[in-house]
Amino acid sequence: MFLKGMTYMLITGLFVASLVISNVVAGKILDLAGFIVPGAFLLYAITFLMTDLMNEIYGRKEATKLVQVGFIASIFAAVFIYLTQLLPAAAFATEVQGAYEILLGTNLRFVVASMLAYYISQMWDVWVFSLLRKKTNGKAKWLRNNVSTLTSQVIDTAIFIVIAFIGQVPDIMWMIVSQYVLKMLVALADTPIFYLLTRKIKPRAVAE
Repeated sequence: MFLKGMTYMLITGLFVASLVISNVVAGKILDLAGFIVPGAFLLYAITFLMTDLMNEIYGRKEATKLVQVGFIASIFAAVFIYLTQLLPAAAFATEVQGAYEILLGTNLRFVVASMLAYYISQMWDVWVFSLLRKKTNGKAKWLRNNVSTLTSQVIDTAIFIVIAFIGQVPDIMWMIVSQYVLKMLVALADTPIFYLLTRKIKPRAVAE
């Protein structure tokens, strides 16, 4: 019971930490061997692994709660980052204000894009994962892990990049393709990790 509780807290902690940090670093655009992606692509991919682990170990209801907690945590972080930005800087550290605004300044487009993409794609992930578990009678973990993540990341990538970067990058379609390709590779690579972390776990009832 203690170990199971620790696992629950670890999944939740990694999920929330990855989500909040991804919202902070999303504004940096990376060029990875020609693939143009937001700085959050890897961290955000990790959140889908955490959602699938929660769904597999604790069930659909707990995975849904995880998505909702992440949504609240993201809003909480955005509000306090913005409030801190509004507070006056100390006289001897005024130069820090500009750096703070550049690094953490709240961009309304990024917040809206992130929240919409996050909630819609994660809820889709939870639903598809549970549906496939039921359809396969709890077998073929690789199928539900990959199909739920790969389809949800199409939704996430398209919504986030279109809202956040349209009019700001020269080729938005290439940015969407670039991010999705890298997310797809990460999703496929995390399948062995998913199996490793759930190898001794009996799947939740397929009737969920």
